Amino acid sequence: MSGRMRQGGWSWLAAAALVLMTAGLEAQFSGPALSASPETNRAQVPTTDLSILAQRGLDPLIAPGDLVAVKVFGTNDFASPVRVSVDGNLQLPLIGLVEVGGLTLNRTEDRIATRLSAAGMFVNPQVTVQVMESVSQFATVAGELHAIVPISGSRRLLDVLAVAGSLPPSASHVITILRQGQEKPIVVDLGTNPAASARADIEILPGDKILISRVGVIYILGAFKTQGAIPLQQTSPLTLMQATTLAGGVGYEGKFKDLRIIRTTGLSRSVVTVNIKAILNGQAPDPILQADDIIFLPSDALKAAIKSGGIGTALGVIDVLVIALQNHL
Repeated sequence: MSGRMRQGGWSWLAAAALVLMTAGLEAQFSGPALSASPETNRAQVPTTDLSILAQRGLDPLIAPGDLVAVKVFGTNDFASPVRVSVDGNLQLPLIGLVEVGGLTLNRTEDRIATRLSAAGMFVNPQVTVQVMESVSQFATVAGELHAIVPISGSRRLLDVLAVAGSLPPSASHVITILRQGQEKPIVVDLGTNPAASARADIEILPGDKILISRVGVIYILGAFKTQGAIPLQQTSPLTLMQATTLAGGVGYEGKFKDLRIIRTTGLSRSVVTVNIKAILNGQAPDPILQADDIIFLPSDALKAAIKSGGIGTALGVIDVLVIALQNHL
């Protein structure tokens, strides 16, 4: 009887030793890298300069490769559209080559009229030029949405996005526009309010590059049913309980009282420990998560052994430790 009691005492001692041996194996946080950029996680500030937001499209320029239609009142000699050559010239009836590359439509009309008058073909000719196809009159949409959208006449941001396709859930509503001649990018926030979207619906000019960034995500690690990145929605905040639900719930092996929320702000990083079981039971407040938060739930070694191999595996580990301790003593 005393031998069994002694062996039982060794079993409890071995179990305690197993816990102490694995306690030092938990992940440690060493802080951000020293080479991190000071721009880390800096939010974009929407553009408020009305002279930029209300900028209107200018008279489009003729570019090599454009297909243009030239019409002169009173004659059908210019009925067929003509494509601008690679060196920026138009081959026109009666007057031959006319250099138009880089000219606006108005200046192109004036140049053709001047050449017709100088050749003695017309007196005060009335010339109109229309761009049928353009290789430069388009806007590029990149990022979470990809498209090349022709810009003919006046087109606004929402019109261009509608042509490019609907924004995916992973797309941010803060849109960045790179515009030729603008030193800084134009930043507009479509938001979720129709009134705010109307204010952000600025006119898009030919050559604009519309960049749609990916919305922030939070990262789930450790003893969850599913690990990975979860995107944050624009319409509502994401709480820890909601993120746990999206991750399939916590695993049996998790240390419920030791869940860690690792948050980065600029170059500083903080770790907050919460009791996930108390939150799920409504006994503690449900924290709201922010972009780039890392949710880490450590595993209990004994519970993990039981989960992976069953109670037999755990008892087997304890028996090995008991024998080792007996032989040592």
